[in-house]
Amino acid sequence: MSTIKRDGFGSRFGVLVAVAGSAVGLGNLWRFPYMVGTNGGAAFIIVYLAFVIVLCLPIMFSEFVIGRRTQSNAFGAISKIAPRSGWLTIGVISVVASICIMSFYSVVGGWTLDYIFKSFSSSFLTSDSSSLSSQFSGFTESSFVPVIMHLLFLAISALIVVAGVKNGIEKYSKILMPVLFILVVILAIRSLTLDGAMEGVKFLLYPDFSKITGDTLLAALGQAFFSLSLGMGCIITYGSYVNKKENLFKISFSVAAADTGFAILAGLAVVPAVFAFGIPPGQGPSLVFITLPQIFAQLPFGNVISIAFFFILMIAALTSAISLLEVVVAYFTEELKMTRKVAVVVTFVIIGIFGTFSSLSQGVLKDFTLFGKSIFDLFDYTSSNILLPVGGLLVVLFVGWRVKRADVLDELTSGGTVALRKSLFTGIMLVIKFLAPIAISIVLINSLI
Repeated sequence: MSTIKRDGFGSRFGVLVAVAGSAVGLGNLWRFPYMVGTNGGAAFIIVYLAFVIVLCLPIMFSEFVIGRRTQSNAFGAISKIAPRSGWLTIGVISVVASICIMSFYSVVGGWTLDYIFKSFSSSFLTSDSSSLSSQFSGFTESSFVPVIMHLLFLAISALIVVAGVKNGIEKYSKILMPVLFILVVILAIRSLTLDGAMEGVKFLLYPDFSKITGDTLLAALGQAFFSLSLGMGCIITYGSYVNKKENLFKISFSVAAADTGFAILAGLAVVPAVFAFGIPPGQGPSLVFITLPQIFAQLPFGNVISIAFFFILMIAALTSAISLLEVVVAYFTEELKMTRKVAVVVTFVIIGIFGTFSSLSQGVLKDFTLFGKSIFDLFDYTSSNILLPVGGLLVVLFVGWRVKRADVLDELTSGGTVALRKSLFTGIMLVIKFLAPIAISIVLINSLI
């Protein structure tokens, strides 16, 4: 057992903004709008919300229970409850998934940094989509600048994490999350006031269920896991820093509500503007880096709006990146007995190398593929569509069938200080033991078929 004195969150607000910061990230601002655009608009949102309520909340409860019960990192937590067992796979998946995600996430974070700098130039914004497309492809296919930006973004994240939980993650989350929310609200208001924006609102509110396919279900599940930071060890790790007196129900519902609300708010900031300028919403990942600058160019003070938007993206990426780094750093400090500084440096080097290959796969290594995918796409697909759902599946099975029922009740009631009806607890356990595993398995099997 580790003898290292563990850090922890200093306040309830600190817990909420840190965990919400982990959940609210590029998954909301970069990924959610284009996923909605390519999967039937409101129909995708309804499926996404159903997964959040029925599956993701029980999984979040489960991860919080594991983390706070053991006061350990994602791997050590499982080891304490089920030592030398196959359940340790959960810990392995958590660490591997965090590294995989950061190996492409930090690359996109680097893109946001570069586009902040670009937005200061009067020659950057143009209504010519082919010119913006050339700028984006020319930048991402470069062998130097994107790698430098990836490493710079990773370094900023590492500097926050090296300061610790209370003085690093919590301190900066308290600053970054309110700023992020205010800026997105302003952007959404501006988007909704554009002529023709209501068509975009209708797209977000009126579902077309004919667009729902097995791929849509998998995409919605992967997006829900990716957005809420489930299956990657972040909630287990952050849960281990939560005071025993805190109400895990309130924290979980608050985080899920904040994340879902922020995702829809991001949709309102992006999709109406896309419709207002007659641009198809199914643009894929290029929506943010090609389509939106084209729109900004046609608005008054376009450069200011562009700077604000990409600054928002960078903050969102940063709050999630620090939680992913903490999963790996906590593992190194508690299981391998490294100091925090050494653990952060080792993590930086590992992700820096993988991220560099991921970045180069957009350019000089684009012809190199594994399983038919570039290195960047392989990290994205493997983490979002395999590791996170499988990790979440194993977590609910672990809590439902391996963790003592009395221990789960003790954590969900914060040692008996929080009232919890027996029928509600029974319902939660039924979801964790049966419904969540069956539903996740069906989606995964359907995607394979």
